[in-house]
Parts: sequence; structure tokens; C-alpha cells
Amino acid sequence: MLTVETRAAVSPAEAKGMDTAALRAAFLAQGLFRTGEIRLVYTHYDRMIVGGAVPGADPLVLDHVAQAGTASLLDRRELGVVNVGGAGTVSAAGQDWHLDKGDVLYLPMGSGPVRFAGQGRFYLTSCPAHHAHPARLVKLADAKKLTLGAPETANHRTINQFIHPEVMPSCQLVLGYTQFHGGSVWNTMPAHLHDRRMEAYLYFDLPDPQRVLHLMGEPQETRHLVVANEEVAISPPWSIHCGAGTASYTFVWAMAGDNVDYRDVEAVPMESLR
Repeated sequence: MLTVETRAAVSPAEAKGMDTAALRAAFLAQGLFRTGEIRLVYTHYDRMIVGGAVPGADPLVLDHVAQAGTASLLDRRELGVVNVGGAGTVSAAGQDWHLDKGDVLYLPMGSGPVRFAGQGRFYLTSCPAHHAHPARLVKLADAKKLTLGAPETANHRTINQFIHPEVMPSCQLVLGYTQFHGGSVWNTMPAHLHDRRMEAYLYFDLPDPQRVLHLMGEPQETRHLVVANEEVAISPPWSIHCGAGTASYTFVWAMAGDNVDYRDVEAVPMESLR
């Protein structure tokens, strides 16, 4: 079963007047991981798609998605797959890849239908592509690691870069996930902007009933989303994106836009936030 929801772009002026329900409807994707289903959100931010595929007892196949306007989704798109569940298999273009929890698979434009099987909970991100780079499975041990922050600021964390120029090539998609060291809960603080790229955050490994307070909005017009496990915060290019949890968690960050330069950001000083 395939379900696709479209999210129109929201301007910063419009976002200033939104109440909680409107903010959540525009910027929070919920219920993406349902057994026996593929559930996608097609955004108008750099045409990024985010979603989940949970095969359960029977395999699932991702192929035609009307919103993409092509016979098969990957005819003019690339795809990142992150397994946030048990062991599973992803198959495409005559190849099979075994994904354990935390593994990341990149599939290029032209890969054709994608089959998901096993006990995996597969997080999907896709954006338009113009070139077919080689498919690649990246294990955590093969990711580029960047450790930032400190315990005294509650943001000691390791950033694991998977679909990234220093690990492997892609057209637009840049993806990785951040893991926290003991006692740290703040992510991406101090905050930043990157007007040339949108970003999406999947929060996972967050025990129920704990939550993450995800901050968004313009630096002088901040807003917030209260986010549960396996929910996605969609961040437009004009918005900051950072947050803090009531317990430890991991989050997948995925970006698409003008370039793939991870360091192409505009820092937002703490004292300027409102």
C-alpha cells in the first residue's frame, strides 16, 4: 500500500501567524512507519520526499509515484535509505543489499523499482537527480565521523556522514545521522541557516513517552514543534533547525538544494535568537 501526501511551501511571513496546529500540519510528518505500507510526504522544498517503508511479513515495492511525474520514482531521482529497525533487505536494479540497523543505502537515478523485505523500518529520502552515481551501501564503520560540542553545554555528539562528498558522490542528496554522548540532548546548537538547501530531521530511538522540542522559524521569530519518536521535522531554507530532548535520541538529517557542501551554513549567534 502506497500513501503520498503533498506539502506546499510556506513563506516566513505566513509562518509568523500560524498557531500550533497549523505549524504541525505544515512542518511535521507523522505516522510514516506503518507495517505493510509505504508512506511518503512530497514537499515543495527542493522537491524533497521523505517517508517510511515497513514491509512486515510481506515485501513492499516502491515504483510509480504520481507526484514525481515519471513512470518510476527513480527515473529522475536519487534515493537514500536508512534502516532504523531490524535486519532487512533492499533490492533494486538486479542487486540485493542487506541492511542492519543504522546502515545507509544510496540508490541512483535509473535504479527502477525498489523492493523492501525483512524486519527493517526503512526511512526514505529522495530528491531530483541529473546523473547516475554508483549505488552504495555504507556501514556505520565506513561513515565519516565528526565529534562536536561538550558535556558542559549538553551537546557532545558525533555526526556520522554517509551520503556526503567526503564519503561518496551524489547529485543533491546529503545525509547522515547524529548520535549523542551520555547526558547530552541538544542538537545543532548554536543554530544556523542554509538558504541554499532545505533539511529534514527524523528523530528516532526516542523512548515513549519522551519528546524532542524542535526549534524552527526565523532567528528572530522562533517557533517550536513537540516531536515524538519516528516523526520528521521539515525545515525550509529560511528556518533554523535545532532541538533538545527529554531523553537521549538519534536523528537523521537529510538535505537537498543548490549544493552538497556540508559546511555551507550561516551561523546564528545565540544572543540574536528570539
